[in-house]
Amino acid sequence: MARLWYDARLRAATIQVAVLGLAGLLALWLAANAAENLAERGIAVGFDFLGRVARFPISESLIAYAPSDTFARAFAVGLVNTLFIAGLIIVGSTILGLFVGLARRSHHPLAFGIATVFVETMRNTPLVVQLLFWYALVTVGLPNVRRALSPFPGTFLSVRGLFVPSLQVDGNAALLWVLLLGGIAAIIVATLIGRRERVRTGRRFWYGSITTAVVVAFLGGIWGAGFWSVSIDTPRLQGFGFIGGTTLTPEFASLVFGMILYSSCFIGEIIRGGIDAVGRGQWEAGRSLGLSERQSLRLVVIPQALRVIIPPMTSQYFNIVKNTTLALVVGYPDISYVVATTINQTGQAIEGVLILMAVFLTVSAAISLLMNWYNRKVALVQR
Repeated sequence: MARLWYDARLRAATIQVAVLGLAGLLALWLAANAAENLAERGIAVGFDFLGRVARFPISESLIAYAPSDTFARAFAVGLVNTLFIAGLIIVGSTILGLFVGLARRSHHPLAFGIATVFVETMRNTPLVVQLLFWYALVTVGLPNVRRALSPFPGTFLSVRGLFVPSLQVDGNAALLWVLLLGGIAAIIVATLIGRRERVRTGRRFWYGSITTAVVVAFLGGIWGAGFWSVSIDTPRLQGFGFIGGTTLTPEFASLVFGMILYSSCFIGEIIRGGIDAVGRGQWEAGRSLGLSERQSLRLVVIPQALRVIIPPMTSQYFNIVKNTTLALVVGYPDISYVVATTINQTGQAIEGVLILMAVFLTVSAAISLLMNWYNRKVALVQR
């Protein structure tokens, strides 16, 4: 016992093992208690319910779904919806936040004043209140479906949303998307390689232009061979609603618009702080090289500011992904909506919450890996 008390390393190890043991016992007690309570209510523990028929509709989905599909399919629809809106919000708020951050540094009183009022108003108002405000603003005053407005031919605006024409691809649409995304990825990689070689050798390389020409020629040849055909699908009134075309619902619009405005004020402040962290001498160095203010910002200041911007920006992206759960407020069917509906129908609350936690943990980990990789790319190399 004396050795255990006076040996710091052994004492620390013993305390850690004891704490882990207590935590394990607590977890076992909680699991046993939950299993007993579920058994009393006749609810089976496990994920077998994922194979059962869901029997509930989902108003918006990017992949095919019907109430006769399984709960697993419903979860997939909710996950795709969540990833889609999170991606739109991250891109939109980053672009708008850049302009907000630059306006907050502007010496023009009007630009500075508007940006300041915007930032202080948005970040000091709860996001839930803002989403409800935008949802009410989008839906109030719009006519019903029978009296829908038609601002442009084939376009209709009603209380159910904005209905616009869409492109209808006849053929293997999945293969077309794979080829398009693969071609875009090849162009980006070739362009980056060309830029790297130009920096290394000082000569211009046309890898990006050549790859673009090859991809366009390849896709154009396949298209001309008749593998796909494209037609315009125009929305039309049928029964109590419109069919065909693409629909921008009030729920989707209010969620994306409200979260972009809310998140952009935080991102704008992050960008402003990163730019201010770069010494004034860097601006003067850019002028001494004959660069304009815009060129100095893009080529000299921003690359250095990224080392300060990226860590807090990563946390802000985490917040955006987690805040998508507020889609429940306006009725957009994201993964949290699907989980809540599933729990109400099956009673599998623990399993549903575990799935929800696993989804957001995985998405956050993916964002963290990507941002950390980019942070290492722009970090100063210690020699």
